[in-house]
Amino acid sequence: MTDIMNAPDVKKALESSAPIESQPIRPAIAHAAQLARDAENAARTRQHGKGKRTARERLDLLFDTGSFQEIGRFSGGDINGDRAGCAVITGFGEVYGRKVAVYAQDFSVKGGTLGQAEGEKICHLMDMAMSIKVPVVALIDSGGARIQEGVAALTQYGRIFQKTCEASGFIPQISVILGPCAGGAVYCPALTDFIIMTRENSNMFVTGPDVVKAATGEAISMEALGGGYVHNATSGVAHYLGEDEADAIDYTRTVLAYLPSSSQSPAPRFAYSATRSDRDIAQRLGTIIPDNDRQPYDVLEVIRCIVDYGEFVQVQELYSPCAVVGFACIEGRPVGVVANQPNVLAGILDVESSEKIARFVRLCDAFNLPVITLVDTPGYKPGSDQEHAGIIRRGAKVIYAYANAQVPLITVILRKAFGGAYIVMGSKAIGADVNYAWPTSQIAVLGAQGAVNIIHRKDLQKAKERGQDVDALRSQLIEEYESTTVNANLSLETGQIDAMIDPEQTREAIAESLRLLANKKRTSRTGKHHGNQPL
Repeated sequence: MTDIMNAPDVKKALESSAPIESQPIRPAIAHAAQLARDAENAARTRQHGKGKRTARERLDLLFDTGSFQEIGRFSGGDINGDRAGCAVITGFGEVYGRKVAVYAQDFSVKGGTLGQAEGEKICHLMDMAMSIKVPVVALIDSGGARIQEGVAALTQYGRIFQKTCEASGFIPQISVILGPCAGGAVYCPALTDFIIMTRENSNMFVTGPDVVKAATGEAISMEALGGGYVHNATSGVAHYLGEDEADAIDYTRTVLAYLPSSSQSPAPRFAYSATRSDRDIAQRLGTIIPDNDRQPYDVLEVIRCIVDYGEFVQVQELYSPCAVVGFACIEGRPVGVVANQPNVLAGILDVESSEKIARFVRLCDAFNLPVITLVDTPGYKPGSDQEHAGIIRRGAKVIYAYANAQVPLITVILRKAFGGAYIVMGSKAIGADVNYAWPTSQIAVLGAQGAVNIIHRKDLQKAKERGQDVDALRSQLIEEYESTTVNANLSLETGQIDAMIDPEQTREAIAESLRLLANKKRTSRTGKHHGNQPL
């Protein structure tokens, strides 16, 4: 075969000193590129004046440098008519080297409103994300449905709702609210796994302040009606309050680092090396909890002594703080942590904390994260307000979440676990795999004082009638009840607790349990379509 490099035509071209001409750029392509540049310049002018970033600047914050690959750049636009594209940007990029899909609404184009072109782009992106099994992040900044397109715009919202439900529990979905999100549009983020808002500029409401005033006469600002703080601290709609856009997007990247790309993928693993300080940190666990079982302490200190490097990423930190949930790692393996917070209302369970815990456990179960439960609760919050708010229905959500979870479930009782709260907080009876208790822990139907007041009601009444020291008798009976009934020995004897461990052994015990349960498999126990969860 003749060497192609010696062919006369090729040899002549190589010997020629004339420069090789580059491929000519067609005028239409050059015009499109200029339109794109002009559109971004216009977006900067409009957004920066409001203290907000452009959609493309937000993408630069979200993705690893240079990894964003846009799809459908000019879809919905009109190049000949000098329109660079529609009001949403879609594409894929990398977060810590892992592929993630994104759609970012562009408020500089028709107020970021959603019409047919925008809906088509978003649905196409979600189909692709489900096909290649990667998370979806939505950067929301929109005036809602495009009024000019009428029912066609509403139809697109319906399609996005359907796609979001289809993707739920299959791929992680995170919504970052960086501007307005009103009307039916709020249900796009409401259906996702996480909603992240900023302290300023972001708001969500079904009906805005003007409609509220017209309908009810109430005058209220957008911030007070549906601002970032309101939805983080009061409604529980949002999961994190960013100080600004950069903080909100950084939290998004952090959450994605703990989650797998899909329910069919294992969670990521990280390198972990034990340090000299590990033993000292473990020893600290024995000093955190006070001897007085009524004295509060911060369960976050306990968590930070157990997890890798003391790093714990809270979820819904501002909502129902009597319960703590969030992500951490044990020997490089991501886990979900659920804990009662004795610093707030003694760690009691109420309607809000029940829903907070239930939703987080369901999230962990969907995406293959083991759940570590740290228990210190006196029970359910009493009162007519709780009963009328549906503590029966809403408290049952915790039961449903734990009973149906098939990821590794490891529970440690730190101090007290009474009544129904003991059962629902990851007890062995409800499906936990391994349960531990600290030596001073108390497990019973009721706390000692409450139990004595009920069991020995007649004895105390007779003592009062005889003129005896009722308080001294009550103290004696409480001491007897605690020694015979409230301690964890009965739970050990019946197999509800697998081992009594010293506080400094907690991290190693959890790590050993995770290694034991590393190959735990999901099983389908029935042929049902799905359960009917209390909602």
